[in-house]
Amino acid sequence: MKKSIIVLALAALSLAACQKYQEAEGGMLYKIIKDNGQEKIKEGDFVSFGAIIKTGEDSTALINTYDSGHPSYMAVQKPLFNGDIMSAFLKLGSGDSAIFKLNADSMVAHGMQKPEGMQTSHMIYEIKINHVIPKGDLTDSVWNAQVEEYIQAEQEKIKNAEAGNIKNYVEKEKLTAKTSPSGMLYVIEEEGKGPIARAGDTAKVNYTGTFLSGTIFDTSIKEIAQKEKRIYNPQRPYEPLTTVVGSGQLLSGWDEALTTFPEGTKVKIILPSKLAYGEQGSMQIGPYTPLVFDLEIIDIIPQKGENKTETPAK
Repeated sequence: MKKSIIVLALAALSLAACQKYQEAEGGMLYKIIKDNGQEKIKEGDFVSFGAIIKTGEDSTALINTYDSGHPSYMAVQKPLFNGDIMSAFLKLGSGDSAIFKLNADSMVAHGMQKPEGMQTSHMIYEIKINHVIPKGDLTDSVWNAQVEEYIQAEQEKIKNAEAGNIKNYVEKEKLTAKTSPSGMLYVIEEEGKGPIARAGDTAKVNYTGTFLSGTIFDTSIKEIAQKEKRIYNPQRPYEPLTTVVGSGQLLSGWDEALTTFPEGTKVKIILPSKLAYGEQGSMQIGPYTPLVFDLEIIDIIPQKGENKTETPAK
């Protein structure tokens, strides 16, 4: 019995030691969560990874690559200074995960901007490495071909999973959604009684856009942006979006919604990627990413020469 207690005590001490942060170059602290035993990343290697970036242990994530359902890709560069984020990647291999605390003062000293309102001394990066393609002695053409093949295969998986992800979202949120012929899903939350926009009309719309994860990526409503903090921009004028319907300024799913629902409508639309940013993606929106928008159609302004008419009673 005594021997068992000693063994358990030693195991507990070993576990506690694993949970402590180690100090590295440039004031960086790190804690390995999983070591998959693979060769560590080297400068020039391609990596597929997921990351969550925060300003403190309990703070809201500034960046969470898992929200969109897409990994991030990059070729690891030579560290700009001791303890920068590239230094962190060099401590990991395929399948590894770790938490890194990067010294904020070092980052600022090397030209990086400290997030507004940050109170802690370290930026926190939670990183998981999905896959590594070593550069090694491969020629650029061979290495680039391997990277391209890998990314295409991953995007094909995401494409094939899209319909199932939308179905799971609707079920999880317990939505009673209707589907238009184009594939747009929608839930009318408040019936409007004003006119329905036609191509060329101007629409004023309040909106909030989210990923299927529920994370907001954009909104026209100041109070929502301030609550989310990470997306709030004090320089931005938060006001309804004013746009010409059918002019190519909008996602095709938006154009469909604005020519389907009358002024005064509040509606949640779920757009498959073909009605959003498609196979190319855009900025923070990856390829084959379905999106959710809460829309409030505030005003429809007929194009010049047309009269504003109410929606006929049903």
